[in-house]
Amino acid sequence: MIKALLLFSKGLDSLLVKEILERQNIKVETINFGTCFFNGEIDITEDHLKIVKNPKYGRGQGMNPCRDCHLLMLKKAGEIMKEKGYDFIATGEVVSQRPFSQSKEQLLFFDKEANLEGLVLRPLSAKLLPETIPEKKGLIDRNKLYDISGKSRKKQLELAKQFNIKDIPMPAGGCILTDKEYSKKLKELLFINPEFDSNDAKVLTKGRVFFKDKTLFIITRNEKEGEKIKDYLKRGDIFLEPQNFPGPSVLIRDFTNNLNVDIMTQTAKDYLIKYSKKVPKDFEIKIQKYEE
Repeated sequence: MIKALLLFSKGLDSLLVKEILERQNIKVETINFGTCFFNGEIDITEDHLKIVKNPKYGRGQGMNPCRDCHLLMLKKAGEIMKEKGYDFIATGEVVSQRPFSQSKEQLLFFDKEANLEGLVLRPLSAKLLPETIPEKKGLIDRNKLYDISGKSRKKQLELAKQFNIKDIPMPAGGCILTDKEYSKKLKELLFINPEFDSNDAKVLTKGRVFFKDKTLFIITRNEKEGEKIKDYLKRGDIFLEPQNFPGPSVLIRDFTNNLNVDIMTQTAKDYLIKYSKKVPKDFEIKIQKYEE
């Protein structure tokens, strides 16, 4: 049986590709990559962090290294394809849907760089692209593929109706690296600590973020966030919690190994009081240094 490995985003385009291939009696296995910046079933965070810190092919408007990320996932899929004997890789990509990373020239460039020339089939736009190896071999009928291009989803919605796909997922950005506010925080983190890890990157999403003298302060916004941030505490962190009044928690994380504990703790107290609504005169704050 002919087997295809589908890079599966769980969006409409990849759902359509799965249907298109299965209608040609091709066995489809899906693969979904994830990192600390977007969800997925196979974690590639370690390799992905390297390209976030130092992308070879530049970034988008935020900290998103879309081209490098795309290439990384293709390479990973190529390794799996060869290891497990799939005939080709398929994706739900549409020519010109994303001008930064999905122009015709860019897609073919990715295939070449990943050493996968002719082995990546994009059924939704196949007729706009050179014939692939599985098409030349007769493993798939090119006449039953499509020539969709651009950002409009009109043709995809027509196909979904034709294929009786009723539960249509909404388009979503997915990757937090495209978020301008988060990107600003991550850029500052990269500047003060080029060796940041996935924990450092994820904790930036958990509250109000401030940097001072290469020290990170995170002030939680509510009780739920205060509890959640405890999952990210690591050795050397200092954590402040109000004891006899409602208020935010504060995490202090130093990247200099030369932290003036007294000064930074006082700064954290000031933040805590500033963002609390009612602070009694005899307020109590628990201060804990995390040693695990």
